[in-house]
Amino acid sequence: QYSLIKDVVSSLKRHRMHEQQFTHHPLLVLSNFGLQQIQVKLMASMFQNMFPSINVHRVNLNNIKRCLLVSYDAETQLLDFRHYSVKVVPVGVSKGLKKLLQEKFPNMSRLEDISELL
Repeated sequence: QYSLIKDVVSSLKRHRMHEQQFTHHPLLVLSNFGLQQIQVKLMASMFQNMFPSINVHRVNLNNIKRCLLVSYDAETQLLDFRHYSVKVVPVGVSKGLKKLLQEKFPNMSRLEDISELL
């Protein structure tokens, strides 16, 4: 079973697809590949070698735009693929400051000075 991209995009409320997502490799997450069977080890090795390894100390979080989750079900021997779009947003700041940090300029016509925004 499969779905076409146009069907997936049409079902989303807010789709976030842009070319910058595909300039860097996705973050690969493998789930349930810890079994000792040779075919499972081979599949895990194949997926790991499809994408370059990420150095967690040097990686720029702004470069990670996608996440690929591959999950293995041992009972049915099926693989589930999920492809996510990742967005880094500031947490724990006011709404106005968040917009400034994301390089969006809020409407300040109702404010007396910048301190009301912050």
